[in-house]
Amino acid sequence: MPLASNHMSRNLLTVAPHVALTEVAQSMVARDVGAVLVFEDARLVGILTERDVLRAVAGGLDEGTVVADWMTRDPDTLDSDESTRQAATLMIHGGFRHLPVMEGGEVVGMLSIRDLMRVALDDSAPRGT
Repeated sequence: MPLASNHMSRNLLTVAPHVALTEVAQSMVARDVGAVLVFEDARLVGILTERDVLRAVAGGLDEGTVVADWMTRDPDTLDSDESTRQAATLMIHGGFRHLPVMEGGEVVGMLSIRDLMRVALDDSAPRGT
């Protein structure tokens, strides 16, 4: 079974909980990422996803809205030596699409549902091309 560490993204976008949500959303668009990791005092305290941003907009976003208002606190994580199958199981049962990957107590990457689809489809080509 493939390991999470072989398929995760290492190019992470990280923010602090007090940063304005609109600023983070702009960074997410610029970097083309669906989730950011939230750190406070060098410790992972949350994750903010595109779904969270959408919920914030639907709930009536104002200028004072910050990441901490909408992030998921204490997100589930995966160890880098765990399998992509375990990652998929956590995502399906947890109802989320992004999973921070840990190694020795430190965040080293992010695994997304898209990463898992690449593993599942390995050598497949769209529409037989």
